[in-house]
Amino acid sequence: MVLMAHAPSDAHGGRKARIPGLSRSARRPGRSSPPARVWPVLLTACAGHFLVVLDVSVVNVALPAMRADLGLSPSGLQWVVNTFSIAFAGFMLLGGRTADLIGRRRAFFVGLALFTAASLAAGLAQEGWQLLLARTVQGLGAAVLGPATLTLVTTSVAPGPARTRAIGTWSAVGAAGGAAGGLVGGVLLELSSWRWVMLINVPAGALLLLAALLWITEGGESGGRRLDLPGAVLVTSGLALVAYGVVQTEESGWGAPATLAPVLGGLAALALFVLVEARTRNPLVPLGLFRSRAVVSANVTMALCGSASLPMWFFVMMYAQNALGFTPLEAGLALIPSSVAVVAGSALAPGLMARAGSGTVAAGGLLLSACGYAWQSTMTEDGTFLGTILGPGILMMTGVGLAVTPLAAVATEGAAPGESGLLTGLITTARTMGGALGLAALSTVAAARTGDSGLASEIAAGYALAFRIGACLMLTAAVLSLLWLPRRSRP
Repeated sequence: MVLMAHAPSDAHGGRKARIPGLSRSARRPGRSSPPARVWPVLLTACAGHFLVVLDVSVVNVALPAMRADLGLSPSGLQWVVNTFSIAFAGFMLLGGRTADLIGRRRAFFVGLALFTAASLAAGLAQEGWQLLLARTVQGLGAAVLGPATLTLVTTSVAPGPARTRAIGTWSAVGAAGGAAGGLVGGVLLELSSWRWVMLINVPAGALLLLAALLWITEGGESGGRRLDLPGAVLVTSGLALVAYGVVQTEESGWGAPATLAPVLGGLAALALFVLVEARTRNPLVPLGLFRSRAVVSANVTMALCGSASLPMWFFVMMYAQNALGFTPLEAGLALIPSSVAVVAGSALAPGLMARAGSGTVAAGGLLLSACGYAWQSTMTEDGTFLGTILGPGILMMTGVGLAVTPLAAVATEGAAPGESGLLTGLITTARTMGGALGLAALSTVAAARTGDSGLASEIAAGYALAFRIGACLMLTAAVLSLLWLPRRSRP
């Protein structure tokens, strides 16, 4: 994609202003052009995104079988999820910047190869430590692969309605991957063993590597720009420490030293990162970027949306199994309508954005989702599929589908070729860290309400409280969208 010296027209006929803080070299027109076969590139990118998001959720179903086979302790079992989450969240921003430094094609290859190789190692693990190490490398690969998929989408399609539709497709595929985790995991456990929850990534990754080799030709290299190593170390360690502290809350609580020490250390590293970036000639993250209202408002709103939407799949899955008595496979099947709903919302978003503007569509989607969360918070131990899973699930996920597409579009529009990976890394980091914080906080709230009781009524009450807080988060995000997010790109 080439950005001309004049600002290109956006989806609404206006002209996009450059984002403050972008390097001059990144603004200069290059000689690259959109790939001749755009849709195969988008298909490959979306498939990679699906694979990453699927792996985040599919492992939850297999945890009991992993514990029985490998003899993991309860804390060790928790770290099967946590090691991936910490590596994924901590390296996400650096992973996004990697696409600008080494090229989108190479970043996609590196991330996918790491992810696939680690999946093979995880599926063949004979000891608990081997599984944890493989999961950590999986997280590193996902941190590079995830942002690269969105970068490919935003740079392969010219600005305008076509790019908006492409981002909508990417959003829908990712949300469907999160929803499909329970179903895929349940089917694999029914037919085989927990190992195939990991090993299924190997043939899928091999096919994607072949597809990338054939179809992804645009490199997007930065022309020899150097990595800001001090900034990279500080932001990665800061995000990783914060993520580590957050996941510790499930075991130690929010006020424990095991939680506060890494969180405060991570925040200190991030503060030092800001100081370093202000004095670096070629910073990892140009601080002028945050003078852009579109970038800041979209990332803050996405973090709030992620803090409620990503935990939704976990809580509904647990409610169906622990309160309603569904099997893992039945719980996965019960979430299929929600998966369809998020795809439908993402498909509707581009057309609505052209008419009403990005901010209005995002606010409407978040408000619709808040209504679904409020409905879901009425769940009881004797609830029905229609009233406590199907109905609220469709509202929640249709709203999320409507909201995520305009938020991603606003956060990445106006990106110069050398900064597109950074912007996609920022928005994916906002969603991932928001989801990690939200899941930790809402899990703590639900556990405090449930206590040590194993009664279905108490379990349902704890999850209902989590959904009431989720409704407030979505409502807050909707208000921010109306007041802060640009409704349209200005001429």
